[in-house]
Amino acid sequence: MRRSHLHTVAAAAALAVAFHPATGTAAGRMAIYNWADYFGETTLADFQTATGVEVQYDTFPAPEVLETKLLTGSSGYDLVFPSASLAARVDKAAVLAPIEITKLTNYGNLDPAILDWLAHYENGARLGVPYSWGTVGIGYNEDLIRARMPDAPVDSLDIFFKPELAAKFADCGIALIDSPVEVTSIALNYLGLDPHSGRAEDLARAQALLAGLRPHVRYFDSTKPIQDMASGEICLALTFSGDVGTAQLRAEEVGAAVKLGYAIPVQGTVLWMDLMAIPKDAPHPDLAYALIDYLLQPQVIAGMTNHITYANANAKAMPYVDESIRANPGIYPPEEVKQRLFPDTPLDEGNVRARNRAWTRMKTGL
Repeated sequence: MRRSHLHTVAAAAALAVAFHPATGTAAGRMAIYNWADYFGETTLADFQTATGVEVQYDTFPAPEVLETKLLTGSSGYDLVFPSASLAARVDKAAVLAPIEITKLTNYGNLDPAILDWLAHYENGARLGVPYSWGTVGIGYNEDLIRARMPDAPVDSLDIFFKPELAAKFADCGIALIDSPVEVTSIALNYLGLDPHSGRAEDLARAQALLAGLRPHVRYFDSTKPIQDMASGEICLALTFSGDVGTAQLRAEEVGAAVKLGYAIPVQGTVLWMDLMAIPKDAPHPDLAYALIDYLLQPQVIAGMTNHITYANANAKAMPYVDESIRANPGIYPPEEVKQRLFPDTPLDEGNVRARNRAWTRMKTGL
């Protein structure tokens, strides 16, 4: 049992007594749509104990699935967890309810710097409430990588984008998140181009770069690398920052002798932010506000960070975050590293379609 779980459980009783939803809701049933394993170990059970509200927790495998659900409408979900860029994009179709900050008694716990990042997006604060944030970078198995190349540049995207380097690690397994928009932005930035470019010639250069890597990639998936890094099935992944920490914790829980690392590329990478958002046609928006306000409590959101190692957006949660996570520059990067990051801003529909088409061609070889 990890330290993080111990202090989460110790706080549960106090949270159950202290929490009073701003809406006054005492019971009910709600449905949420989120990534898999994206809460603290006991978060939802503690919420039910505190409020009497039962939660149906459904998961999506890729952001495009969530986007389709929102744009189709009548999803039946009360609370969803899109990235800020996805939320800004679907907001054009008026499918999200504007967040009413006055209904959230714990909104003031949020980090002002994170709220400043959110302000980069049109109608930022109205789109949703910041939940977590991070980067897309290089996850690696230290022993397997060093055995093949002792001086491997694990902090550089060269390890993927120079075919002669990627070929050295194909046998132990390379994975990429299945995210055409984000990976294309990273490839463009690596090439010295605007990461948000929609110019056909720029996208063609990014596709060519990714095509050079394609023969060495075992698979494209946004969630599978967690388990496969934990078990040693893959040795290198372009993946989300928190997933590598989650994989390391899972390996330790089963006694696996796996040593994983995560690096933010020296060339820079995308900074993303996930929000808690309420669909415009949510059946129970009052329950959505109740859960958001609960998750804004410092000890509660720290439980998420300690369980899956994703940085949270709550400034007052830091004292409750495990020291090893707080001090990890891959999770909470220092200011000089942040200067190399670029925001995951929304792209126009034509740009997204072009990236999706190029991504499909690259993956299939057609």
